[in-house]
Amino acid sequence: MRRPPATSPLKDRAAKDGAVLDVTVVLLDGGYASEAIGPMEVFHSAGWLWNSLQGEKPQPRFRVRAASVDGGAVMSLCGLGLEPQLAIRDVKHADLILVPAANWDGQQQIAARNAPLLPWIRKWHARGAYVAGVCTGVGSLAESGILDGRLATTHWAVADSFRERYPKVRWQPEQLVTEDGNVFCGGGIYAALDLSLYLVEKFCGHEVAVKSARSLLLNMPRSRQSGYSIVPLARPHTDSPIREIEEFLQDHFVRGASIEALAERARMSPRNFIRRFKAATGRMPGEYLQALRMASARDLLENGRIPIGSIAAKVGYEDAAFFRALFRRHTGITPAEYRSRFGSLMLGRGDAAREESA
Repeated sequence: MRRPPATSPLKDRAAKDGAVLDVTVVLLDGGYASEAIGPMEVFHSAGWLWNSLQGEKPQPRFRVRAASVDGGAVMSLCGLGLEPQLAIRDVKHADLILVPAANWDGQQQIAARNAPLLPWIRKWHARGAYVAGVCTGVGSLAESGILDGRLATTHWAVADSFRERYPKVRWQPEQLVTEDGNVFCGGGIYAALDLSLYLVEKFCGHEVAVKSARSLLLNMPRSRQSGYSIVPLARPHTDSPIREIEEFLQDHFVRGASIEALAERARMSPRNFIRRFKAATGRMPGEYLQALRMASARDLLENGRIPIGSIAAKVGYEDAAFFRALFRRHTGITPAEYRSRFGSLMLGRGDAAREESA
């Protein structure tokens, strides 16, 4: 995660003298209401809720407003009506702008429905405002052009579509939060809370962010979303011999097979097989085999109480420590943490914690 220089004037002003910063959250039709309301409540609470709970004088750090493209009410994905305070054209000052997701029906359609938003984002970015996007809302930032050449993340499910449509953006969809200059991105729907707390920490300091998190019963920002994504093993292709090898590996991933054996099975030279396999699937054979094993491991962690050492053996790894390290590389979290988050409720957190040290 890249950070801009520590001499950012807005950051320095906010951290040193407790300045109240103006935040505009854009409301879009068909989005998740939580992506807009959650950040608004996090920003509103910073410097206020903790102080109030402790009997101290509240010191709000953000002034938060909601704006829609035309100033009219919007309807969330679940049918909840949201009433903005103003239209985006009526915003007179903004230190920070946050764009949540719109209903996903293709980025071209979203951009067309919200055409006035794009020049508005460019204008405020050029004026020095910080701009943040969450989930598919990151697409509006990319469509406006302000993400060109910058690091960015988005929801893992639309990452490939965005990568194709916006090739100038340096996509890092495994990250939950990215920062590049004065542009921020959050990976998914509830990553809006991670991004909001990240911004509170950036502008108000660690202490204010921790107090905000504690008063709202939230964890401090997570860093990665790879543990949450379902990574497709291969993109669609028409290479029949390679498809047969994929099916073979899916049935025999525990034992695996050498490149030479796979190439012979595909009736190719090893060099040609590797080239064809990578061209068809987007992965090297070894990477594909690892992905199969990790997918099986995740299923076992989600749906049973098998010890982690036994899971390692079941998916093809004799060395449990190597399996743990590899699993963390693929998902960003340990097997025990994964089970604690996504496993059956029959497995208590204490059991998962003991497994970690086993």
